[in-house]
Amino acid sequence: MIGLLGVALAVAASYFAITWAISVRIRNYGLLDVAFSYGVAILAPMYAWFGTGASPRKWLIAAIGVAWSLRLGTYILVRVIKHHPAEDARYLTLRDRWPGPLQFLAFFELQALLVVVFSLPFLLVSFNPSPTIAALEFAGMAVAIVALAGETIADLQMQAFKRDPANRGTVCQVGLWRYSRHPNYFFESLVWWGFFLAALGSPWGWITIACPLLMLYFLFKVTGIPLTEEHAVRSKGDAYREYQRTTSAFVPWFRKD
Repeated sequence: MIGLLGVALAVAASYFAITWAISVRIRNYGLLDVAFSYGVAILAPMYAWFGTGASPRKWLIAAIGVAWSLRLGTYILVRVIKHHPAEDARYLTLRDRWPGPLQFLAFFELQALLVVVFSLPFLLVSFNPSPTIAALEFAGMAVAIVALAGETIADLQMQAFKRDPANRGTVCQVGLWRYSRHPNYFFESLVWWGFFLAALGSPWGWITIACPLLMLYFLFKVTGIPLTEEHAVRSKGDAYREYQRTTSAFVPWFRKD
């Protein structure tokens, strides 16, 4: 298992270095989000192929991981291509803080390490020798599937809202977005709670608690909610401030109005 983890680190480091070089070339660091999302689609099947655990379990969770990875990565890639050469506001903010590309290289390689950390549920499950899939493992996979569906619905609702020219400059408050300012982030977090639960049936599975906790940290403290809302307030002003006042920031809940 340790040897396979080392291979994963090498693969991720090379993959993110190439992504960084392309990003510098096209002057768009938004590719980092694409690379991060696609990372699981690279590592999860590799673990399932080389892991010595029982096949039904390792391939089932790998399939869910690949589905999550490809869905999110492709969604972000299409968005990056559509807006290129304009860059995501989060990375414009980071450019102001880190003026040189070498600082971004270090940031990209940190993401490589994080992708390997987030791939741990798939690694540990791939070495679980038990032929029987426990109820908790099934429950975790079910949570991940439901969360994947929720995240997909939230993204589709936002896409439909933005396609309507009448909505230009207004705040999306339709569907799931009426009950949460960031339903996509909520379901993204829930996906990782599902993978954590699915990994608990494997030896050392408890260490994968790091995955949902790290995701919550990034969403609440780093490049998730803070930068997204900072940009939304700048672009939409009082309309977004009213949305903040009436609508849950994360967990879908009843409005205050």
